Amino acid sequence: MAISSKPTRWPSQRVSVLILATLLVLRSRALEIPKETLTRWRAASANKPLTPEDLLRTLQTLFFKEADGSKTLLVPYDEQVAKVNIKETSLAKFASNARSFPLIPPSAKTNIDGTFFRQLRAILFGIAIPSIKSKEAFIVALHSLFLVLRTMLSIGVAKLDGVIVRDLVKADLRGFLKGLGMWFLLAIPSTYTNSMIRHLQSKLSLRLRTRLTRYTHDLYLSSHPDIRYYRSGLEGVDQYITADIEAWAESLSVLYGNVLKPSLDLVLFTSQLSRSLGFRGTLLLFGNYYATVTILRAVTPAFGKLAAVEARLEGEYRAGMGRVGREGEEVAFYDGGGREKSILTGAYLRLIKHVNSIYKIRIMYEWTEDFVIKYLWSAAGYVLIAVPVLFTRRHRKDSAAGLEEPKADEAIAGRTENYISNRRLLISLADAGGRLMYAYKDLLELAGLTTRLYTLLSTLHNLPSLPSGDEGPPGVIELSHVDVGIPAADEDRDLVALTEPLLLVKDLSLILGEGEHLMITGSNGVGKTAVARVLAGLWAPRGSNSVVRRPQCDGRRPTVFVVPQRAYMVTGSLLDQMIYPHSYADFLESGKTEKDLQREGGWATRKEWRDVLSGGEKQRCTSAVSSDVEGRMYEHLKSKGITLITISLRPSLAKYHTQLLTLKGDGSAGWTLAKVGTEEERMGIEREIASLENKLKEVDEWQARLKELDALLSVQELSD
Repeated sequence: MAISSKPTRWPSQRVSVLILATLLVLRSRALEIPKETLTRWRAASANKPLTPEDLLRTLQTLFFKEADGSKTLLVPYDEQVAKVNIKETSLAKFASNARSFPLIPPSAKTNIDGTFFRQLRAILFGIAIPSIKSKEAFIVALHSLFLVLRTMLSIGVAKLDGVIVRDLVKADLRGFLKGLGMWFLLAIPSTYTNSMIRHLQSKLSLRLRTRLTRYTHDLYLSSHPDIRYYRSGLEGVDQYITADIEAWAESLSVLYGNVLKPSLDLVLFTSQLSRSLGFRGTLLLFGNYYATVTILRAVTPAFGKLAAVEARLEGEYRAGMGRVGREGEEVAFYDGGGREKSILTGAYLRLIKHVNSIYKIRIMYEWTEDFVIKYLWSAAGYVLIAVPVLFTRRHRKDSAAGLEEPKADEAIAGRTENYISNRRLLISLADAGGRLMYAYKDLLELAGLTTRLYTLLSTLHNLPSLPSGDEGPPGVIELSHVDVGIPAADEDRDLVALTEPLLLVKDLSLILGEGEHLMITGSNGVGKTAVARVLAGLWAPRGSNSVVRRPQCDGRRPTVFVVPQRAYMVTGSLLDQMIYPHSYADFLESGKTEKDLQREGGWATRKEWRDVLSGGEKQRCTSAVSSDVEGRMYEHLKSKGITLITISLRPSLAKYHTQLLTLKGDGSAGWTLAKVGTEEERMGIEREIASLENKLKEVDEWQARLKELDALLSVQELSD
C-alpha cells in the first residue's frame, strides 16, 4: 500500500530548470576562460621580464602620485610590475566613524549580546563593507547566491536519490539508467558550486582583511597633530594589526557561510520534510531543535573570552621575540641570552598553559556536542522517518477503506522512495544543525576577536589631537608660561589621572626670532628632551595660560623637526635613509638629483641598514661627528636660514647659538635663560672655570691618598 496519495514522479521541473540554467552559466564561463587566458598570455609576452636594474629602480620608486591625490603602488610580481591604486582614508571619514567607536567600559565582558552586535556593525559596515556598491558587497551577494544554489541542488539530489532507489526496487532498468544520467548531470553544477563557495569565502576573507588593514594603517600611522602611533598606549599593537585582523576576517567569512547555508538548509529541508512527515512529525522536528539548542547552550563555555585572552598572550610572546630581534646587539653586549630565554620561555608557557586549559574545557563540550548532534539527532531521525509509516499511513488506510488497493510492488517502491528521500534530507538536516551548533562556538570566538579589534579602533579614534599651537610670525618660535611635564598614562583618553603628573620645567617662557639659535643644557634627567618634545608638538604643553607658537608650513605639520638621539634606520635603500621621512617621489619633486655613492654599491642598494652600518656610522647620523665637521654643519645650517635648537652638555657648542637655556636639577623645575656672549653668560662660564680649577688643585691630595690606599692593601696581602 502506498504511503502517499500523490503518484511517484521524477524531480520537479524547477530542479530541471535549475540544472539547465547552471549548465548555461558554466557554458558561458567556459567560453570566456580561453579569451581571458589568451589576453593574459599576450600581455605577458608583450612585456619583457624585469632586469635586476629595473627591479632596483622599481623598489626605489615604490609609488607615484596621481592627479586625484591617490597613489599607485609598483609591486614586482612574477618578473613584472603590478600597479595597485591606493586612496587614503579621508579625515572626514575618520570623523564620521569616530561616533560609532565609543570607548569600552573597563567592566565590559565579551559575550554575544547587543554590545557585540554594535561593535560588529561598526567594524563591518563602517569599515570592511562601506557600501552596497563595494566589491566586498558584490562578493557577499555572489557568495549568498551560490549558497542558495547549493541548498536547492541538495534538495534535488535527495529527491533524485529516492527516485533511483525506487526504480531499482521496481527493477525498472530504463528508469534506473535515466536517473543515473540525471545524477551525473546534477553532479556538474554541484561540484562547481562547492568550489565557488570555497573560492568566494577565501576571496571575501582577503578583501575584508585588505580593507580593514588599509583603514587601520591610515588611522594608526597618522601625521601631526594626531601621531597616534606615538600616543596609543596599547601594548602589542603589531598583534592587533597583523594577526587579529587576519583572524577576524577569516572567522567572519567562514562564519557567514556556516550560518547562512545551514539556516537555509533548516528552512527548506524542514519545509520539504513537513509535506511527508505530517503534523506530528513536524512537531517532533521542532521539539528536537529546541532540545538541542537548550542542551548545547547550557554546556557552552565562554569561548569569546578565552579567544581574547589567547590573542593577548600571543601578542606578548610575539612582542618579546621582536624585542630580542631589534635589540640583539645590546643583549649580546650584556650576555643576556639566558635572561631573555627565561623571559620568552615564561611568556610561552603562559600561552601554552592557557591553550591547554582551552583544550581541557573543550573535551566535555565536544563530547556533549557529538552525542547530541550525531546520536540524539540520528535517533530523532529514525523516529521522524517512522511517523508516516506508523501513524500517517494507518490514518490514510482507515479513511480510504473500501477503495481499491494498489499493487504490492508499487507500495513497496513508493515507501522506499519516500524513506530514502526523507533519510537523505534528515542526514543533510542533521549536518546543517551540527554546523549551526558549531557556528555558535565560532560566533563566541568571533566576539572575542571583535572586542580586541574594537578596542584598537576605539582607542585610536578617541585619542584627541595634540594642540597644533598658535601660528606665529614667520621664523619665530615662542613659548609663554609653559609647564613641561610627563603625560599621565590615561591623559590622552580624557580620564582623570589618579596622581598629579611630575613637572620637569615650570613656567617656561622664551622667544626665538629669525636668525636666533637656542642651546638647552642641564644635568641628566632634568627635562631637556621633554622641552624638545613640546617644541616639536609631540607633547601637549601644560598650564592654563600656556602658549606655544610655531611657524606653520601647510596648516598641519609644524616646521620644527627634531633629530633623535638614537638613529632610526628605515627599510629601503641608502637614499631612503638620507631623504627620510620624504619618499622618492617627494625627492624628485624637490628638483634634487642623485649623486654617486662609493659605499655598498650606490644609492639604490637595499639592505637592512640597522645591521650593515656600524655603531659609529649610526651615531654620525645624529650627533657623533668630529669637531671640525660639526662646525661646518652648524655654519651650513645657519647659512640656510634654519633656526637651531641643540640639546647638549658640551660648553664648546655654545658659540654656535645666541641663547642658552639651562635647566636646574635641584627638583624645583627651575630654569635660566641667558644670551650667549653677554656678561651673564661670561660670568657663568667663569664660575665653571673656577670650579674646575679648584678641582684640579685637589689632584695632588687625591694622588697621595691613592698611594696610601695602595700601601695598605699591599700590607694586607702580605699578612694573608
